[in-house]
Amino acid sequence: QVQLVESGGGLVQPGGSLRLSCAASGRTFSRFVMSWYRQIPGKERELVADISSAGGKTTYGDSVKGRFTISRDNVKNTVYLQMNSLKTEDTAVYTCNARFSTLQIWGQGTQVTVSS
Repeated sequence: QVQLVESGGGLVQPGGSLRLSCAASGRTFSRFVMSWYRQIPGKERELVADISSAGGKTTYGDSVKGRFTISRDNVKNTVYLQMNSLKTEDTAVYTCNARFSTLQIWGQGTQVTVSS
């Protein structure tokens, strides 16, 4: 069974950068579509980015286009989210998701706080 563990969150000033990692354990995840979601307190969870199983197709939410980049390393069983030019409105819990067919797995999330 695949388990997902996020890391890399923390406190950063507006305009700064963070790189989130999501490491899978239990088995390889090369067949999974991987996604990053985020949830602002009191609001619904939203899709930040996703990436196809082979890494050839990416999708981004409108609010992060041009600033965030999702990537994956199927040898390391890890997906990344490079976040640049961070804004205060990016403050949220960021959660990794893996899906294939009807199987869907969620990580526990990592807090990102953008504040001056």
